[in-house]
Amino acid sequence: MKKKLLSGLFWVLLLNILIKPFWILGIEVGVQNAVGAEAYGFYFAIFNLSYIFNILLDLGITNFNTRNIAQHPQLITKHLSGILSIKVLLLGLYSIITFSVGLLMGYDSQQFYLLSWLCVNQFLNSLIIYLRSNFEGLLLFKTDSVLSILDRVLMIVICGCLLWLPRTGNFQIMWFVYAQTVAYAITASIALIALFRQTGFKGIRWNRPFALSVLRQSAPFALLVLLMASYNRIDPVLIERLLPDHVGSYEAGLYAGAFRLLDALTMIAYLVSIPLLPIYAKLTAQKQGPERTKEIADTTRIVFSIMMVFAVTSAVTLSFLSQPLMDLFYKEHTEESARIFRVLIYGIVPISFTYIFGTLLTANGSLKQLNILAATALIVNVVANIFLIPHLAAYGSAWASLSAQSFMAVTQLVLALVIFSIRPSYGYVLRLGAFVVIVFVTNCLVETVSPLMHLIICGVVAVVSAFLLKLINVKELLQILRSEEE
Repeated sequence: MKKKLLSGLFWVLLLNILIKPFWILGIEVGVQNAVGAEAYGFYFAIFNLSYIFNILLDLGITNFNTRNIAQHPQLITKHLSGILSIKVLLLGLYSIITFSVGLLMGYDSQQFYLLSWLCVNQFLNSLIIYLRSNFEGLLLFKTDSVLSILDRVLMIVICGCLLWLPRTGNFQIMWFVYAQTVAYAITASIALIALFRQTGFKGIRWNRPFALSVLRQSAPFALLVLLMASYNRIDPVLIERLLPDHVGSYEAGLYAGAFRLLDALTMIAYLVSIPLLPIYAKLTAQKQGPERTKEIADTTRIVFSIMMVFAVTSAVTLSFLSQPLMDLFYKEHTEESARIFRVLIYGIVPISFTYIFGTLLTANGSLKQLNILAATALIVNVVANIFLIPHLAAYGSAWASLSAQSFMAVTQLVLALVIFSIRPSYGYVLRLGAFVVIVFVTNCLVETVSPLMHLIICGVVAVVSAFLLKLINVKELLQILRSEEE
């Protein structure tokens, strides 16, 4: 099982590391520079509203499907036929509620036009993610990895031509939205064809009892995703609404610029959770006993160690390099964005906690506890934003976001340790603490060198320290691969 996990992590991380940085730092940054902070902030605020409610397109079906197919792969054809019909109906529900919220928020015709296209894109993206969940449940991680980057590859080609080829005119934010629509549509079509060939799918069939059963079982997943999406994405929406018109869009644009690199790094943590969910689902489905506990504890320790090395190194080093990074990516307002970024980037650490321990608890079916924690985190975020935004604008919102993420991470960690009786050794905790100290001290010592040398030195020191402290144990990884190959 560990070998499948390592193989899945290898493929999904390899392909995404090759593509996603160019997409986020090349295309998205290029688009914001081309249209300006205010225009991009206008788009980003509405995009986040559409993102918050995209759970209505899924209602937890994707997580339910991944877990269920991993445990019962023989049900995939039946599920595919029935769930596709449900997805079509959910599009209508999503559109009605999202537009109603837009109406309550006082959106004008221009905002509604953008929202309508973003709703289409959210549906197509939700469809792709659901289709990929079937490959994940079957542990076909190579196919899933290719599909995970295909839409971005297509958007890179389309937007790259519009941004950099001569005689295309001044780039418009709607061109970016249209490019997403085309790329998502092509990717969804290819995913459907691949899945139909894999399963021998015959056609979509509406089955009312099946639909009700799926929705009832997936409802707790839906609530969890909605709550987590809300406390993760509500910040720019509140910035845009709580501040005066042009000030709100401008500050939301600054937040978007600072948030982008965090979003890119968060994607790494999310990608790790993709193969982790079906693996955990299989492990938690086993009978309780010391062997299951040890397997879960060992798997969690391996993934947690890798993610903490990545997250701590990234957060501390990039915080020190905040100003050079913003100067590199953007043409204007870099000091303001750097100030926000220095706070936001530390969110990668609690987010990584959440993707590991939240995935474990989800696979175990501990959704009631997770929903209570997520609802509390949302309250923390909203209250902090309402208090901080009028005084500190986007900078205050960054602190509100970090507070909510940290609360969620700590409480999920404690809950997972209690439920699965995981007892990390004092030696492991001390080694992890020593690693954090080494990374921070190294950043302080090399603060005066060039940004590139700073990044290289800190990266090398972090990797060497992780091996010396045996947070990443090469011998253990090789033993896993050899033992399960035999």
